[in-house]
Amino acid sequence: TCRRYAEIINNSNTIMWNGPMGVFELPNFQQGTKAIAIAVAGATISGSFSLVGGGDSVAAINTYNLADQISYVSTGGGAMLEYIEGKELPGVKAILEK
Repeated sequence: TCRRYAEIINNSNTIMWNGPMGVFELPNFQQGTKAIAIAVAGATISGSFSLVGGGDSVAAINTYNLADQISYVSTGGGAMLEYIEGKELPGVKAILEK
């Protein structure tokens, strides 16, 4: 599964990742998250745009020292998804109305 996901990621121009693939904090369960993090970083280095959102995903990226190899990192995973869905974000609305 990790290899297949990595292939898909490497063939993508835009990558959005929200949520780790497992309990990456435990060594026995970090393989999936680490593989995806490495694939996203590699694709970014090759020219893809990557967006990683959510506190746990950001923690994973930081655990593997890959934050500088990601296009954009945001701890606001839920807000990121809502924005992409086209929902109104109260903070953005307040700024735009000022």
